Amino acid sequence: VLGVFLSFQILPVAHTKIHPDQKLGESVQQLLLAKIAVYLMTFLIVTVAWAAHVRLFQVIELIDDVLALLNLACMMIITFLPYTFSLMASFPDVPFGIFLFSVCAVIIGLIQALIVAYGFYHPHLLNQQIQVSENQNFYKRHILKIILRGPILCFLAAIFSFFFIPLSYVLLGLVIVFPHFSRFITWCKTKIVGERDEEEHHSLETFTFYLSEPLSKERVEAFSDGVYAIVATLLILDICEDNVPDPGEVKEKFHDSLLEALSEYGPNYLAYFGSFVTIGLLWFVHHSLFLYLTKATRLMGLLNILSLAFIGGLPLAYQLTSEFAERSHNEIEAIQVSCVITFFASIFQFAIWTTALLHERETLHPFARYGGKEHAFMFAKLALYPCVSLGTFFLTCLLSEFSTAIFHLMQIVIPFAFLALRIFVRVSLAIIKSVMSLSRRKVVLLEEEEACLSSGE
Repeated sequence: VLGVFLSFQILPVAHTKIHPDQKLGESVQQLLLAKIAVYLMTFLIVTVAWAAHVRLFQVIELIDDVLALLNLACMMIITFLPYTFSLMASFPDVPFGIFLFSVCAVIIGLIQALIVAYGFYHPHLLNQQIQVSENQNFYKRHILKIILRGPILCFLAAIFSFFFIPLSYVLLGLVIVFPHFSRFITWCKTKIVGERDEEEHHSLETFTFYLSEPLSKERVEAFSDGVYAIVATLLILDICEDNVPDPGEVKEKFHDSLLEALSEYGPNYLAYFGSFVTIGLLWFVHHSLFLYLTKATRLMGLLNILSLAFIGGLPLAYQLTSEFAERSHNEIEAIQVSCVITFFASIFQFAIWTTALLHERETLHPFARYGGKEHAFMFAKLALYPCVSLGTFFLTCLLSEFSTAIFHLMQIVIPFAFLALRIFVRVSLAIIKSVMSLSRRKVVLLEEEEACLSSGE
């Protein structure tokens, strides 16, 4: 449900009406910029709530009827969040939108806290390690602290929304950075004060440390797959809604020729297939990347969330490029916005790989580490989209008359580039090895000649 909600958040941004004769630069400044900023902020806030929800069900492993109903109530409030985001995005200067979003976040936190209280009141529902522990109160405080820190900040944001809206946005921003800031403070205390007493450390047992660990690779991957699937599905909803001709128009204007009527929507279909291929290939790269990972660190999880935020923006790219059929004045700007979204979605994937390489013994399978047989191929696969999207961006700046042709050529070439990538990498590695072997032979021959000369003397 959380993955579906995150994907639906882009709809108020993607469905912003821009007239074909209106300049996109002005539209971005007036209509899209505030919506995109609110979208990114609320996307990251909900990922914090998702992480807290995962922690909650690490503590509570069994579900009875009461917990099922409480969790269902929590999901109901979560499904209402897209409407509150639409109000925030459409009326960023009106307090009610941010107030309603903040109140929903507080209610979600309170329901999750109630689930914790109920679980600890019925210990047989808890994790086995907590059931036999003498420190159940510690675990209770620990999970409540994880769950309630976000809703407390949202409660303050709701109060200040009627007095000073910018402060409310700052408080909502703190929901995102507070977990990282608190860990940084803890790290500083550890460096300054030193480790805790050994007896206290052992009394907390291993499960507490597990709660403080990054989320498992499997949970991160499953959540990501949900976002990719829903974003891909959103594209066809726009096709079904906007590209079905009116029967009366088909009869009068096209003389009952449905095929002729549909031909007018050709650029829309091209934009749909191009956007779907982009989402599908980015998912393919993401899947390949996590196939080589053994674990995900906190930084890798954060980079993955940032990548998903821009993946969620791809329906906006589709909406902009589908307007080519209307001969909009904004073709260059639409292409450049699409390239920027694709670039950031893919460059954060590349950053995950780079971060994994810094701790490759802990995070990567041996065959994917530096020097492994799959290392070069994975590097090329992750670098393809950032390079192509960046190159397309600059080419449209230099050759503005051919911007649409360049963009469609990029969409056609990339799938074939993925198919030919492994062959290209193998050929390149073979050439590099042959060049290196030739240089080594030359060095060996020179050394032998020098040895012969020195022996002759």
